[in-house]
Amino acid sequence: MKFKISLCLIFLCTLSGYLFAQERTQVNTYTNPLPVEFGDPFILFDKVSNQYYMYGTGGGAKDGFSSYSSKDMVNWKSEGQVYFGNKKGAWGISAFWAPEVYHYKNKYYMFYSAQWGYNPTNELENFKIGVAVADKPTGPFIDMTDKPLFDPGYPIIDANVYFDPNGKLYLYYSRCCYKNTVKSEVADWAKEKGWFNEIEESWVYGVELKSDFSGVKGSPVLLLRPPLKMNDPQAEWESRSVTSKEVNRRWTEGSFTFKKGNTYYMMYSANFFGGENYAIGYATSKHPLGPYKKADNNPILQKNTGQGGGVSGTGHNSVVFSPDGKQMFCVYHGRTNASGIKRVVFIDRMHINTDGKIVVIGPTTTPQPKPLTK
Repeated sequence: MKFKISLCLIFLCTLSGYLFAQERTQVNTYTNPLPVEFGDPFILFDKVSNQYYMYGTGGGAKDGFSSYSSKDMVNWKSEGQVYFGNKKGAWGISAFWAPEVYHYKNKYYMFYSAQWGYNPTNELENFKIGVAVADKPTGPFIDMTDKPLFDPGYPIIDANVYFDPNGKLYLYYSRCCYKNTVKSEVADWAKEKGWFNEIEESWVYGVELKSDFSGVKGSPVLLLRPPLKMNDPQAEWESRSVTSKEVNRRWTEGSFTFKKGNTYYMMYSANFFGGENYAIGYATSKHPLGPYKKADNNPILQKNTGQGGGVSGTGHNSVVFSPDGKQMFCVYHGRTNASGIKRVVFIDRMHINTDGKIVVIGPTTTPQPKPLTK
């Protein structure tokens, strides 16, 4: 009888240890993609609430933006719609894209893109950038004015703000491809093949931002654009939407700028955001307004379908740190075989090597260790 009881106790201890190990495995890991259907994801770590807040394009929001909150970057809670556009007095009427939120002087500011209702020449793409403000990261965000932040004379999207330690603020954005026809060797090549008569391009610009977010200072500076020459090391990966006969456009968009040491890093996305070739590269500079030099290890994140994986369309990223401040993560959207055309969120580790090169460990779809909390 004692022997049977001992065996029973041993079995129960073994089972409980197994279950505890399983529980720890589940708690201490996460798997991409997250159950969040966002494009252009951006994560703010709010020091006031000690929580993360994620914003993005889509996610069920109607004419506006939704948000999710998390304490560990793994388990996300829906906070519902936090910004509502296309209402009386609003400048934006449709195509609400790419929100980014910053905590600044005890307020929360959302920079976003939308179609401007004022369109006297009936442009198909009339995108501009606006700023909305709130008392909490969950909103409600209210537009600061009934007009866009500024009008450079062409459609713009994908705002990103860099807060320099010297106190200056810089706005980065992408000029849309619309009506920006560019002569290049890639364009000549595509025309000779009879694929496209012309190629339009989007370019990344930077400009100093007024400290009260009421406008910009000076004139925008062109920082990044697709290569003109086909033998340029960046031309192959940045031209895949054209060379795959997908569309007559080359993109440089979705930029995100941060500083490490004395170097400014600008990450950006190239190729069609709705296609499989969307990918991420980066460039570096010693000044926030350039000149920027593209890295020789680009692209640093791209589809893995050619290597037996199931992820494509990886792009438009932001960067966030773990709660302990020691681990860097690349937050981006992608598509999987399961998600189809829907964009879903990925969070993968990234680091900067001793030689200054960015490395993103992704896209991953296997269990990864949770971000460190302390």
